[in-house]
Amino acid sequence: MLYTYQQLKDLSEKALGNLNLPDEAPALFEPVRYIISAGGKRLRPVLTLMACNLFTDKIDHAVLPAAGFEIFHNFTLVHDDIMDNAPVRRNLPTVHVKWNLNQAVLSGDVMAFIANQCFCHLPPEQFHAAFKIYNQTAMEVCLGQQLDMDFEKLLTVSETEYLRMVELKTAVLLSGCLRTGALLGGAGQKEIGILGNIGISLGLAFQIQDDLLDVYSDPGKFGKARGGDIISGKKTYLLVKAMELATGKMLKTLQLLINDRNHDPEDKIRRVTEIYDSLGIKSLTEKKAEEYISSAIQNLEELNVSYPRKSEIKAFAGSLSGRSI
Repeated sequence: MLYTYQQLKDLSEKALGNLNLPDEAPALFEPVRYIISAGGKRLRPVLTLMACNLFTDKIDHAVLPAAGFEIFHNFTLVHDDIMDNAPVRRNLPTVHVKWNLNQAVLSGDVMAFIANQCFCHLPPEQFHAAFKIYNQTAMEVCLGQQLDMDFEKLLTVSETEYLRMVELKTAVLLSGCLRTGALLGGAGQKEIGILGNIGISLGLAFQIQDDLLDVYSDPGKFGKARGGDIISGKKTYLLVKAMELATGKMLKTLQLLINDRNHDPEDKIRRVTEIYDSLGIKSLTEKKAEEYISSAIQNLEELNVSYPRKSEIKAFAGSLSGRSI
């Protein structure tokens, strides 16, 4: 059976909704249920199951590991929101705002171990290889987050440095999902490698567009307050390119605005956005994302799998073009 994106999302939602969390110390698990039930696109579990379905009709054994990737992803969001002091996630208060900092740290921690448990249901011959991918991926995500924090202390970051950070912080997780799904579907090492490359390209495209949406989206659709990256001085693709292209007074103004944490937020967003507009940053960012989407689709063509089985992943990649949410 070939599954559609919606069918795979429904399977993922069901698995996440049926998590058997302990009744003892409910304060620990209430934030877990809260952030998981807040929704989201479920890209990670869906991509895991899509990759499995490329090679086999039987995907039931991959559902829990797929859910594990989503739980891990949400764990990183809880901790990222603490580090970024973010007030809103998916149009809802973040965990540390709704509860408190200590509760968010502890409930985030336990999510990492719940994610681990999801892999323990695999048969021994698959567990070692799948968990190795997952564990390596988790470590690389943490490395990417560290680079992101390190960049906050730097005045400028090169495009190469920024893309490496995004590859680790965001793209390796999509890559790990696709590699694990392929592994559980019975794919060979060559196919697993190709899907890993597809995941990197999709992840880079997704994050670059996330950077774009922070500035140019409708907050009601995006699920986060507009201009949060500008207010915090976060290194994004837009800022990296603007720092590269701006000169003279414009560059000095941009540097002063980004590094002034006490500047009026609305004025800061307006003035930085005006600089982006004058440099054509929106168009450059869209072009870069499109390059990665094209690369992912090109790599997909290399897979020795029938076209119908590729159609859902190809459609997903195409849907990233000009996404608004």
